[in-house]
This record gives sequence, structure tokens and C-alpha cells, in this order.
Amino acid sequence: MENFVPVYGTGPLLGIAAGAIALLLLLIIRFRMHAFVALVLVSVLTALAAGIPVDGVVPTLLGGFGGTLANVALLVGLGVMIGRMLEVTGGAAVLAGALIKLFGERRAPMALGVASLLFGFPIFFDVGLIVMLPIVFSVARRVGGSVLMYALPTAGAFAVMHAFVPPHPGPVTAAVEIGADMGLVLLLGVLLAIPTWYLASYLFGLWAGKRFEIPVPDDIMSNGDVTHGNPPRLVTVVSVLLLPMLLIFANTGTTTLAATGAVPADAVWVQSLRLVGETPIALLVTVLYAMVVLSRGRFTRQRVEEIVGGALGPVCGIILITGAGGMFGGVLRTSGIGDALAGSLESTGMPVIVAAFVIALALRVAQGSATVAITTAAGLVAPAVQATSGLSSVDLALIVIAIASGATALSHVNDSGFWLVGRFLGMDVRTTLKTWTVMETLIGFVGFGFAFALHLVL
Repeated sequence: MENFVPVYGTGPLLGIAAGAIALLLLLIIRFRMHAFVALVLVSVLTALAAGIPVDGVVPTLLGGFGGTLANVALLVGLGVMIGRMLEVTGGAAVLAGALIKLFGERRAPMALGVASLLFGFPIFFDVGLIVMLPIVFSVARRVGGSVLMYALPTAGAFAVMHAFVPPHPGPVTAAVEIGADMGLVLLLGVLLAIPTWYLASYLFGLWAGKRFEIPVPDDIMSNGDVTHGNPPRLVTVVSVLLLPMLLIFANTGTTTLAATGAVPADAVWVQSLRLVGETPIALLVTVLYAMVVLSRGRFTRQRVEEIVGGALGPVCGIILITGAGGMFGGVLRTSGIGDALAGSLESTGMPVIVAAFVIALALRVAQGSATVAITTAAGLVAPAVQATSGLSSVDLALIVIAIASGATALSHVNDSGFWLVGRFLGMDVRTTLKTWTVMETLIGFVGFGFAFALHLVL
């Protein structure tokens, strides 16, 4: 509803927002309602409470939902297809084995972490961790020492890539809501993910491995051997991982050169590079490439169709949650709640990037899901971003990283990742809090520190 005029002042609108978030957390935490259903229900109630006319409620909901999914669903769907093809063919084992040979077994934690950073681009956190754990256990048995020394750098790599880098749903949704350039979010996400992982995950993993002696679990992978009948060559695996990044970076580079007049903006080759470098097109090209080079000599066309089709099922819930988060954000914008929050933040003098981090962190602690925290925080912060003058495209991308950082920190018992890591590594709750929770918190705060520092400098 473009012409809707808010019917309440700042105080009542902020009260409605606080009530909406409290109700959302209550439904998810206390009543165990699915996040998608809870977000839709709270969006409807918020729209009615804020005075949006009854005949405008559904158009407002559908506008926010569809606007978000138009970007998120396409990118996430194509991204998981790439990840699934690499997973099924054994690409992870090939890359990890090559990196361990390169770094040497004495630096196996570094090799496993680097491999996970590369695979963390197309593969979701939980899937990537499950794919890499047999390799982690095998290396830990062979080299010796606490399994944490190898598992935490691996899990941290997937966690930081899942939070910071498109095409994962969190940063994609935040970029859409904030209005940030997806290529720039990808570039800065990768640049900040690497040092964040090194400080908060790799170095901490080495320390935790010496502090907590956790043996390799005996009941998960009995012999630790990872075998694939016909794995792809290393160069093939690397080409699949690098192709979308190179295409997207080509788009960002040519767009910048065209804007400065260094190249003719209307030249066919410039337009072509910009087209294939658009994130959806780059991922589509990579999916087609992966389907050809990874299936050759391994799978029939029917089997390839089954693989990529089966990859979509597990992410449907995530896609719907992000769409519902966009719906909630649309209601906040239309009702005037977002503008009221923007005005309040401006009056406190808190920078938008700091507010984005704090709001995402609070939501993460309260309800556990990083995806819900990112989508809700992005919807809340977006009007404040739009109302703040002087923000560059780099600033917008850094605000996305700040939201992702806040939604990563302080993982605890209401986060599925907490239990996934703890159970797979055979840790009790106390040890998981001392290791996994601390590492996730370090990732969140170190990542935000880098983003805020760049925001001040650039």
C-alpha cells in the first residue's frame, strides 16, 4: 500500500513493534510453533494492530513475501544444486586430501579449514559439516590429538561462510532488504570471512584442542575411511567453486569501470560481462557447468536430474522462512513502524551499523535461528538505513555483514547448530558451551569489528 499514512505516532508504533517481536519469540520458543507459521501470523496481527486497512493487509503481506523470494529463492535454489553435485561426487574429499598434502599433516587443521571455506560458498552449514566430518575424523585418527583441533576450524569455516557470503539465504535476504549490491556483499563477505575465520575459528580451535581432550567418536565413522568410486579431479572441483565468484567479480569490476568512464558502458562485451556476472545468471551458468563436468562418466542425465531435484527439498523450509521474514519486514515498512524506529535510532545517536548488529544479536539470543534473526533484523533496520543520508554502497554491504555477525554470535541451547556440533563430536552441553558457543561468539564479534572498522575508514 503505497499511499498508506500511519495512523499512530512514534510511541504506539514502537510499542506495537516490541509486542510483535515478543509475540514472535513466545510462539517460537514457548509454544514451539514453526518459524514460518509464526512469522506469517505475527505479520497479519501487526498489520491489523498498526491500522493497515483490512483490504490492504493481504496485498502488503504478499508484496513483502514475493519481493524477498524473487531474489532469495532463485539464488538459494541454484546454490544448493551446485553444492549437492559437489557433495555426491566426493569433491570435498578430493579437495581436502589435496590441501592436506599441500599443507602437510602437521597443519591438517588449516587444510581442513581452507577446504571448508571453499566448500562453504555453495554448501549450507549443516550439509557441509556432515559431508566434511568423516574426513575430519579420519585425519584426527591418523594425526592424533583432540578432535576439536580439526573439527572447530572446519565447522567455523562453514558457519562464517553461511553467515557472510551469498548465495546463502541470510546475507541474500539482508542484502535485498537493505538494498545492498549483491556482488559487493559477496566480495566484502569473502574478504572479511577469511580473517574472521582465522582469528575466531582456526586459532581458537587450536587452543581449544589443547584445552579440551575430546577423542574421535567411535560410533559415527567406524574406520574413518572416505572412498568414492570415481571422484572428480582437483582442477574440476576448484573450477566449479571459482566460476561463480569470477563471474560475479567480473560484473562488479566492469560496472565500476563503466561508471568511471574507463570502458564504454554501452559496449557489447561490457553488457555481456555484466549480464553473466549478475548473481542469478552466474549461478545458473555454474549449475549447468557442474552438471556437465561432474556427471561425465559418473551419472546418467536422469540421475543428474534426481540429484539436483533432490537438493531443493531440504531448503524449502529455509526459503519459506526467509520469505515470511520479508513479509514481516514489509509490514513494518508499510505501517510506519520502520520509520519510527529509524527516528528513534537517529535521536539516540547510535550508528545504524551498530544498531543492526545489536538488534540481530538480541534476536539470535532470544530465539536461536540465525536465519530468523537476520531476516527480522534486516526488516527492522531497513527503514533506518533508507532514512540515513550519506551511506555508500560499501556501507550498505557492511551493514549486511553487521547483521550477519549479530545473528551468528552466542549460539546456545535454542540453536539447532549447537546440538548438531555437540552431538556429532560427542560433547556434553557444558563443553559445547565452552567451545562451540565461544567460537560462534568470537566469529560474530570479530566479524562485526572488521565491518565497523571498514565503515569508519571507507
